[in-house]
Amino acid sequence: MSTRDPRPSLKSITSSPGGPRPAEPAPASEGRSAPKGVAEGVPSALLPDPHPATDGRRIVGGLRVTAPRGTDPTATSWCACGRDRSAIGHRRVLALIDDHTHHRTVCPHQHPQEGRAAA
Repeated sequence: MSTRDPRPSLKSITSSPGGPRPAEPAPASEGRSAPKGVAEGVPSALLPDPHPATDGRRIVGGLRVTAPRGTDPTATSWCACGRDRSAIGHRRVLALIDDHTHHRTVCPHQHPQEGRAAA
């Protein structure tokens, strides 16, 4: 006696009708709102740099402390020299803040030595 499951199999593989087809271009826009471009899909206007390098300064380190109400605080300290530390809990976060402050005084990325001898 054979019984058939009324539900179709979820692992069926369906084939595409007629095989693969080449992509068709989108219909062209007409009028004032149509984007003008050098090539299709490439806008001709360049966007301004959101972070212009005006005076040569850059971020070399950071300390992020998060303390949502009702949970343990967390902190992350990183530096361009490769230092990357994190802490969870009140005492450990306070210790990481002190360690981050000390690292800023001794890190060569925070205080570059080139040019100091010439001055």
